[in-house]
Amino acid sequence: MKAGLVYTSTTPELIELVEQEVKKQLGEDTELLTYTDPSILAEVRDHGSVTRNAACRLITMFLQAAQDGAEAVLNICSSVGEVADSAQDVARYIGVPIVRIDEEMCRDAVRHGAKIGVLATLPTTLNPTKNTILRVAREMGQEVTLVDGLVEAFGLDQKQFKELLVNKAMELKDEVDVILLCQGSMAYCEELIEKETGKFTVSSPRYGAEALKKAVDAKTVRRTSSC
Repeated sequence: MKAGLVYTSTTPELIELVEQEVKKQLGEDTELLTYTDPSILAEVRDHGSVTRNAACRLITMFLQAAQDGAEAVLNICSSVGEVADSAQDVARYIGVPIVRIDEEMCRDAVRHGAKIGVLATLPTTLNPTKNTILRVAREMGQEVTLVDGLVEAFGLDQKQFKELLVNKAMELKDEVDVILLCQGSMAYCEELIEKETGKFTVSSPRYGAEALKKAVDAKTVRRTSSC
C-alpha cells in the first residue's frame, strides 16, 4: 500500500516521527510517498495568510500523490489545513482521502477540557488551528475558551526550543485544562510539557496517523460491502 505525506516544511525530527506513526498504523511495509514544498509555508508566512498560488501548489501535491498511486494523503502542515478542507470534494470524487494531521487532535483537546492553551511559533499556524478547534467544538456541541501561546522560536536549537515551549506552557498552565501544540514539529516536546505542567497535552502526528488509518479502513469497508 502507498500513502502520500505532504509537507510544507520539514525537520529530521518531524519526518522521523510522522513516518514512525504512519507505519505503526498502516504497517511497516507501507510505501511512503513524500512531497515537500517549503515555498508554500514561506509564502503563507510572508503574506500572513494562504495565497491563491500557495493553495494551488499544495493541491497539486495532493493530486500528484493520488496520481502516483497513494491510497490516502496526509496533509502535515496546520497552517494550510483549510486548503485540505477545500479539497474534500475532489478527494471523494477520485477516491483518495485527504486527511488533516490536526483535526482529530483538536477534537480530543475539546473532549478533555473547556479551556485550551494553543501553543505555536507562527501566527499563520495559530489562527487556523484556533479556527479548527472552534469548528469541531461547535460540531461536538461544546463551548471552549482558547488561550494563545505564541512564541518566537526562529533560529533556536532543539534544547532551546524545548525550554522555550516548556516555559510558555508553564505560564499558561493555571489558565487551561489542556495544552495543544499546533505544529507537528513540536511533537517531541509533548511528553515533557505534560510532565512539567501536569496538563493533558496533545500534538498532531499520532492523531494524523490514526485518522489516515481510519480513512484507509473506511475505503476497505466500502469495497467489501459492495462485493
